[in-house]
Amino acid sequence: MAQSSCSGSHPDAAPRRQPGLSWGEIDFGGSGKKRGKFVKVPSKVPPSVLFDLLLTEWHLPAPNLVVSLVGEERPFAVKAWLRDVLRTGLVKAAQSTGAWILTSALRVGLARHVGQAVRDHSLASTSTKVRVVAIGITSLGHILHRRLLDAAQENTPVCYPTDDGSSQESLCPLDSNLSHFVLVEPEDSEEKGGLAELQLRLEEHISQQRTGYGGTGSIEIPVLCLLVNGDPSILERMSRAMEQAAPWLILAGSGGIADVLAALVNQPHLLVPQVAEKQLKEKFPGEHFSWEAIMHWTKLLQHIASHPHLLTVHDFEQEGSEDLDTVILKALVKACKSHSQDAQDYLDELKLAVAWNRVDIAKSEIFSGDVEWKSCDLEEVMMDALVSNKPEFVRLFVDNGANMADFLTYGRLQQLYRAVAPKSLLFRLLQRKHEEGRLALAGLSAQQAWEPPSGPPTFSLHEVSRVLKDFLQDACRGLYQDGRVANQRTLVSSTEQDRAGLAPELGPDWRLMPVSFKRPMGQKWVLDLSQKSEDPWRDLFLWAVLQNHHEMATYFWAMGQEGVAAALAACKILKEMSRLETEAEVVRTMREAKYEQLALDLFSECYSNSADRAFALLVRRNRSWSRTTCLHLATEADTKAFFAHDGVQAFLTKIWWGDMATGTPILRLLGAFTCPALIYTNLITFSEEALLKTGLKDTQDLDSLDTEQSLLCSLGRQAEEPVEVSGTHRGRGPRAAFLLTRWRKFWGAPVTVFLGNVVMYFAFLFLFTYVLLVDFRPPPQGPSGPEIILYFWVFTLVLEEIRQGFFTDEDTHLVKKFSLYVEDNWNKCDMVAIFLFIMGVICRMLPAVFEAGRTIMAIDFMVFTLRLIHIFAIHKQLGPKIIIVERMMKDVFFFLFFLSVWLVAYGVTTQALLHPHDGRLEWIFRRVLYRPYLQIFGQIPLDEIDEARVNCSVHPLLLEDSPSCPNLYANWLVILLLVTFLLVTNVLLMNLLIAMFSYTFQVVQGNADTFWKFQRYHLIVEYHGRPALAPPLILLSHLSLVLKRAFQKATQHKREHLERDLPDPLDQKIVTWETVQKENFLSNMEKRKRDSEGEVLRKTAHRVDLVAKYLGGLRDQEKRIKCLESQVNYYTLLLSSMADTLAQGGTYWSKNSCGV
Repeated sequence: MAQSSCSGSHPDAAPRRQPGLSWGEIDFGGSGKKRGKFVKVPSKVPPSVLFDLLLTEWHLPAPNLVVSLVGEERPFAVKAWLRDVLRTGLVKAAQSTGAWILTSALRVGLARHVGQAVRDHSLASTSTKVRVVAIGITSLGHILHRRLLDAAQENTPVCYPTDDGSSQESLCPLDSNLSHFVLVEPEDSEEKGGLAELQLRLEEHISQQRTGYGGTGSIEIPVLCLLVNGDPSILERMSRAMEQAAPWLILAGSGGIADVLAALVNQPHLLVPQVAEKQLKEKFPGEHFSWEAIMHWTKLLQHIASHPHLLTVHDFEQEGSEDLDTVILKALVKACKSHSQDAQDYLDELKLAVAWNRVDIAKSEIFSGDVEWKSCDLEEVMMDALVSNKPEFVRLFVDNGANMADFLTYGRLQQLYRAVAPKSLLFRLLQRKHEEGRLALAGLSAQQAWEPPSGPPTFSLHEVSRVLKDFLQDACRGLYQDGRVANQRTLVSSTEQDRAGLAPELGPDWRLMPVSFKRPMGQKWVLDLSQKSEDPWRDLFLWAVLQNHHEMATYFWAMGQEGVAAALAACKILKEMSRLETEAEVVRTMREAKYEQLALDLFSECYSNSADRAFALLVRRNRSWSRTTCLHLATEADTKAFFAHDGVQAFLTKIWWGDMATGTPILRLLGAFTCPALIYTNLITFSEEALLKTGLKDTQDLDSLDTEQSLLCSLGRQAEEPVEVSGTHRGRGPRAAFLLTRWRKFWGAPVTVFLGNVVMYFAFLFLFTYVLLVDFRPPPQGPSGPEIILYFWVFTLVLEEIRQGFFTDEDTHLVKKFSLYVEDNWNKCDMVAIFLFIMGVICRMLPAVFEAGRTIMAIDFMVFTLRLIHIFAIHKQLGPKIIIVERMMKDVFFFLFFLSVWLVAYGVTTQALLHPHDGRLEWIFRRVLYRPYLQIFGQIPLDEIDEARVNCSVHPLLLEDSPSCPNLYANWLVILLLVTFLLVTNVLLMNLLIAMFSYTFQVVQGNADTFWKFQRYHLIVEYHGRPALAPPLILLSHLSLVLKRAFQKATQHKREHLERDLPDPLDQKIVTWETVQKENFLSNMEKRKRDSEGEVLRKTAHRVDLVAKYLGGLRDQEKRIKCLESQVNYYTLLLSSMADTLAQGGTYWSKNSCGV
């Protein structure tokens, strides 16, 4: 029979009426007011019609598993463990797997306990979507009150009376705990055989259907028969089911024919009529069986036992506490394993294991070494495991042959992003990008009517790249974008590309573009979805991080390369996503992710192995992250703990001192400032430049350890220039090269640039002070010479700020550069200072506002002086204290808020009581705000407040009948308000401020060193990129940069000295070395995890293993004894039969002899 999909039927299509087919609803009376659905079918109805009716008319969800419950249909005593298996195990398995339960529709025997379990689940469940589908099948001839069902009308519910459960002869009531009933009308002479035949045909039909359960593919619906108790008549059905290859799960210990099968099915040699008769008499002591029936049942038992792969015997009392769904899955796998060794035949069972999340069964039963798995065999289940977030299965598949490089194409990656949960943040972000692209495309073709797409949006990798670009900026430039069409490649000028707006997006290969193929704005390049991913582990890692699947992402991080950069990129993504996420629980899980700790621990492992290689790891341009460095990613992610690492700080110290010896006294540097000739003496120690002596020849042999060491150690500015120096001055001799190299080493070190700027800034402040206090003349006499020098100095400061803001190597537009420049608070301070200085200069040039200009210049001097705080942030002792003061300023603002409330309340009240007739605004402001503020510090004017000391006639300003004379009507109230105001402000609020300061100090003190190290990095990067000369001499450096940009096209961009392009062999060696260190780190982490459980737990586990082995041995011995006992019984029967035969033969011979 051809296989079909059960999900293909339209839910609204009703099945065609078949002859004798009728359905309706049934109402059960009582307080519960339960309602069910029933259908009456003839026993010869096609199973496809019945199955379609269940799906289309009753709208039941397509089953992912069918458990057909077979057992005793008469009342019997149910053991406690069997009741738990039926009530919890069966219902739990059906709920977790989406299974149908086929059972008897009558409230008697085994079906009664199943119905009670379904009822308990429906009462305890709080979700209407999660329900257990239990379908009752029975013959109409066995139903009590059958006449009500026979007289049922099509649109009228049948009112079925409640019953106490008692049966009348062979009739039993319907079980009101079930919701769906299939009532079979048997033909003549087939009262019970027709029902069993219909069940067999229905099970066979369902097993040939396919469902998309668990993932992207489809599987055949597994059908399992569960045997509990039962009478010998069930053997006939089991024998027929064996021909259909239906697996059976037999619950040993449940009684009846189930125990008979459990005892004999694994011992075919005992399947003789005598042994079968003995077993049947033991299990059915009150029954009498004829010898013909025993012979018939023995043949059935032999036929059933000839299919051992379809039979699974499980004893819940003796074989542990496995869940029923586990036992069911093992039975299905067993049915598959015995007849095939092809991996394709195991895919359905493997998909079930993935869907049920039973990696233990997959390891023990499917990946046991019997089947050879290929990568192509695991592609579909790998997709299922990824979509359903099963990292253990992904690891299992990779360990058993799955190749991610062959698996992950851009098409599959796009499918993964399309499978995002609709309520997730990633879905909203992709939907927003999709909508923006759709609107942009509609804007381009506005003349055409645009119809929005129906259904959910189909995301592409273009939207994914735009979302990643919002999170990672330059670290994902050109990701999932293809600017190549077919094999046509033509050079395109940069002007045309800039006009098209493509240069910032396409990455380093943006010049290789076909001329005739230009992307309109709002449209996207079509990516070849059949192309394999360039870096599958990185792409899967990004997908898992965006999905907030941290366990999966950690596994992908462990399998990929460039682990430090990947972990830092994840920190940046989660930092941005946590700002956009609205659900608190999701934000908490994002913050609990340990990617920063992974980057920190991995770098610690690398640094402990090789400091030089760890330094190179920080500044090398990562190939998988658009040539960004780890330091850049750490800066974007704001990972302060990473910068506080000793290895990063050691690298920054090395960059800070350049080629000079670390820890050179500052006085020696200042001495070299005053007398530059001291640079060429031994006053300052410089490192030897190996590349200056050897040139480029040594760089070709990268297998040499010395060459690698020289390349790794040549970080910073000097790494780019020695070869150029040696080539330029080769004709001038080594002395000229030595002089120029020493000069550049000294003046190019960031510490020298910093000291030069500090010295010159103090000189600038001294000049500013001199001009402001001594030589600030009005317009006819001024400005003087020192003031003009001050103007020129500030002009050079403005040029430097413009260079920092706009003349950078970042490939972004001016607005983006300005926004990045303004993000720094100290740059805002510089802008305020320069703006005030310009306003002050303009005002001082005009005689009418000269004093205003002086005022503005004085305020501007204060702003320039406060700028010194940033300079002192590099100091190890002052830096953390500056951070603490900065945090305390926030406490001061909160304190001022409370204080202003009391100030206004007290000031307005006292002004209204003491000076009700004084309407002068300046005096109102004084008395409402200024005077109460001074009273906090003890300046209390009692002559104007205390009635005993007020005398308006004595004081010249307090004349009687003047508004300034206090009103003494409610003077007692003013004194009371003063006492209350001083008590609250001086005692309560001041102590509150002290307590806030103490708490802030305690909290910040522990992290102040970390924050300071992070600020130190920014300061070092700032002075590392600054010109060597300080203002105002920096103008010479600016002119030099302009000339280089104009005449040296090859070096038109100043290289970032904290970014390195290593030679390919050395770069690959660094990547491999980092991967090895990551493996060491993961193995050490796993070892620590095992050791953390404690010695007591290990000893306990060891003892438990010994006890388990001992009990297992006893169980094996018990089985052997039972086997021997059965063999002895078998041989005893044979001997007895032989003895009877010989006795009969002896009697015959004696009669013959007597006759003779």
